[in-house]
Amino acid sequence: MKKMNSIKPKSTTVAALVREQASVYGKAEAVVAADKRLSYIELYEQSRVVAKSLTAYGVKPKDHVAILMSNRIEWITTFLGLQLIGATAVAINTWSSPRELAYTLEHSDVKFLLAVESFKKSHYFNLVHEILNNSQLPELKGAVWLSDLNSQIIANENAFSVDWNLFLASSHKISDQTLDVLIDQVQPEDVSVLLYTSGSTATPKGILLQQDNWIENSWNIGERQHITPKDRLWLAVSLFWSFGCVNAFPNIFSHGGCVVLQEHFDAKVALDLIEIEKCSVIYGTPNMLQAMIEHPNRATKDLSSLRTGAMIGTPEQIMWAVELGAKEICNIYGLSETYGNCAVIDSHEDLAIRLQSVGQPLDGVEVKIYDLETERELPPNEVGEIRVKGPMFLNYYKDPEKTKESYDENNYFKTGDLGLLDEKGRIYYKGRLKEMVKSGGINIAPIEVEEVLMRHPKVRTAYVIGVPDKHLDERLVAFIIPKDGKSVDVEELKRFGKQELAGYKNPSEFRIISDSQLPLTTTGKIQKLKLKTLLE
Repeated sequence: MKKMNSIKPKSTTVAALVREQASVYGKAEAVVAADKRLSYIELYEQSRVVAKSLTAYGVKPKDHVAILMSNRIEWITTFLGLQLIGATAVAINTWSSPRELAYTLEHSDVKFLLAVESFKKSHYFNLVHEILNNSQLPELKGAVWLSDLNSQIIANENAFSVDWNLFLASSHKISDQTLDVLIDQVQPEDVSVLLYTSGSTATPKGILLQQDNWIENSWNIGERQHITPKDRLWLAVSLFWSFGCVNAFPNIFSHGGCVVLQEHFDAKVALDLIEIEKCSVIYGTPNMLQAMIEHPNRATKDLSSLRTGAMIGTPEQIMWAVELGAKEICNIYGLSETYGNCAVIDSHEDLAIRLQSVGQPLDGVEVKIYDLETERELPPNEVGEIRVKGPMFLNYYKDPEKTKESYDENNYFKTGDLGLLDEKGRIYYKGRLKEMVKSGGINIAPIEVEEVLMRHPKVRTAYVIGVPDKHLDERLVAFIIPKDGKSVDVEELKRFGKQELAGYKNPSEFRIISDSQLPLTTTGKIQKLKLKTLLE
């Protein structure tokens, strides 16, 4: 069968893109979720209904409107509906605690909220009204609730809280002509989405991302994966994260492919979906891939449709995706500030390279490596801070000082990540600056030690951190997860380290642990600095 290539969109706003993709891809499937299937035309039509309803309820261009939903079709139609009228989507984390939810809604100056009534153990209807009762949300003018329970949502269009269907019924008040005028008024530099970082510090930062970069950067991501309209993405990664809503979804959407949503991750359901929907692209976190690899049903599933995708992890973790079937999986690098990714290894590169390197910068992106002490640019193969110039976030919301200090004098964004560039311009990620260990006056990148330890035939995963030491300032401690069925001897590991590493890079202590002991974020990423609690 002849390969069908994607047509690069001409649109420079998401508003125009929704209309353009409906025209180009028509009846091709755009989104699948549970028992719902929408073609590109149907997705555009349903997004128009949401856009009209938002307008009928008083939402105006540039207003901030929160989306608090799991991975449902309504998340996408709401997001696109907001783009059609030039409003800003505020993506809210469904894992938020009451305190985090209150902070995000208040800090983002949300005027309107569209949410599921409840998801898993969280009852958002009650949480939001508790926050309101504490007078914490002076800007919030109304809320729309999508409920599978039909419990306590008020069916009155004049009420503060209204039912989803009642909300959609108001779309008839706004004409097609009025909406088309709004679509045409959206500008490329307008803000598309406001994301909040996961917040390892006291409070998360609000990141403003623009319409044109949302399209251009995601298109370039898809080109590295060689995405075509025939591709189908399995997506259980939450849409409220940049990995979902400014990387995975727009990558596929800009290429005319189909997004298959999983409302929340479950390994059995994921394997079923990939087989039934013949998904060719996966976006996953290491814990998701591991659960799927180890699930007893995997051996009975036909996953031959898998081809490519994106994930971050150790070479072994990326190999899980290869073992699952995604033999052209892409190693990636980026931050929310860089629209998810600013570097992606080409899916056609040799696997040995894809396991180690996150690839060259995307088109339009420049990357340099700087020495932190001298502020000089480093030559190839020397480790320093990764700094980026290209499609970047507009600013941190309501924090101009933080925005300013995030750039150097040459207007490169200071990522806070360590890495190097090879002679071909490929980036190799070497960990976070804050994870850098200074032992005996010498800087050590823990990831370098981890990579060496994971060459040991009995070691599956290694994590290395620095802990205080009265003589050396800091000393290295290694946490080791053995390969299945293997028993690792600490003395054997020490001997191996002495053979492979310079003396000052050898961990002074080894701890053998299991996966269940790892401190993880809600996205499944290891919180390395919290490994110290295992020493207490």
